[in-house]
Amino acid sequence: MANIKSSAKRALLIEKATAKNRAAKSLMKTNIKKFDVAVAGSDRSAAESAYKTAVKTVDRAATKNLIHKNKAAHRKSAMTRKLSAMESK
Repeated sequence: MANIKSSAKRALLIEKATAKNRAAKSLMKTNIKKFDVAVAGSDRSAAESAYKTAVKTVDRAATKNLIHKNKAAHRKSAMTRKLSAMESK
């Protein structure tokens, strides 16, 4: 534990921020998995709606610096390719 009052306060704030960031990252991963399940189930309308929410959460994570912007672009591109491949079948 910190000996200085201000560093103890910072430690509490860091714990709060860490929990918030962890929850946001977890939501992003969950939405991506829901999209993957919808694509695997070959339900096009469910896949499109899951795609929209997944892209939104990936963009939000990138703007809040939870993931790098290039990683966000890579994930969105991969999801778009999966959706396009699903539509061409």
